[in-house]
Amino acid sequence: MQTLLLTAALDDRAGSGVIASRIGLSADAHSFDNQTDLLTDILAVHQQTKLACLLVDEAQFLTPQQVWQLSVLADDYNLPVMCYGLRTDFQGKLFPGSAELLAIADVVREIRTICHCGRKATMVIRQTATGDIVTDGAQIEIGGNDKYVSLCRKHWKEAVQYDARK
Repeated sequence: MQTLLLTAALDDRAGSGVIASRIGLSADAHSFDNQTDLLTDILAVHQQTKLACLLVDEAQFLTPQQVWQLSVLADDYNLPVMCYGLRTDFQGKLFPGSAELLAIADVVREIRTICHCGRKATMVIRQTATGDIVTDGAQIEIGGNDKYVSLCRKHWKEAVQYDARK
């Protein structure tokens, strides 16, 4: 079955238009940015090659409009769409694409990541090369294990010195 792979153009750690895992598997993918009309682009591919499904990596970088375009492909063209990405950024805020996906997805399945304490990791911290915690800055800064650490909410709050009274 033919699967169309998509990934965010701004994440070029493995190369432009490449999806790569931490264990070394990789595959070529179509790149998208916030200007990409996914509906038009994917339908053009689908007309040439009958697609069985879509897999979107780094889905947090989708725009809300692109999420709705994917819903058209699922609802009107019966193309299953699977999206993988982060829910929140290093400040505990939803990415716009993730927020829209959570709002309209038919099914949400989380891939479990574990905090150093053994609890489910739902948050990430950003750190400098020297290990200092970053609490301010742009929402998007590409990086991997060298820059981001997954933590449970309790340990995230401790790491960023979160004060719920503010």
